[in-house]
Amino acid sequence: MKTTIDCTKECINGCVLGDKCPNLQYAEQANKFMQETSLDKMHEIAHIARMKKLSEPPKWVIPDDF
Repeated sequence: MKTTIDCTKECINGCVLGDKCPNLQYAEQANKFMQETSLDKMHEIAHIARMKKLSEPPKWVIPDDF
């Protein structure tokens, strides 16, 4: 039986599934990125992403029950 949990809620203080976590590959990728990327480079990446988001036109969401 496969256990499914909402990691965004259950794993706030760390992974609760340990070695059985289905997202271990992403944790490894994130750890590698943090080890190999300088803080200045992370700030640059975040700044570029923020400027891209700010330059996009607004996205309108029309509810289905309108």
